[in-house]
Amino acid sequence: MRTFTAKQAKNNFGSLLDAVQREPILITKTQKPAGLFISLEDLKGTPLVDLFEEKAKGYDEWVQQQVSSALESHQQNPDSGIEQQQIMASVMQKARQKLGLIV
Repeated sequence: MRTFTAKQAKNNFGSLLDAVQREPILITKTQKPAGLFISLEDLKGTPLVDLFEEKAKGYDEWVQQQVSSALESHQQNPDSGIEQQQIMASVMQKARQKLGLIV
């Protein structure tokens, strides 16, 4: 994974955008990790992509209905479902795989 300093990212933003299409780019500030640039293509297959993709008309209402239904189901049977830690672990594993940190 390539690394850009914050100053390099600022001064070479066009190059940064080109590079992020090939691989994730770590941004450092004062020699410490400060952020990560990753392409939307690399986010495919993760829940994060939903934050950025254009939604079809009525999508937000559908999501709201799905969430309401899931909450109601959980309230009726609180021992069912997936724990938050399991969801977070799954998301982090996919992100690490995309970044090449896990083979």
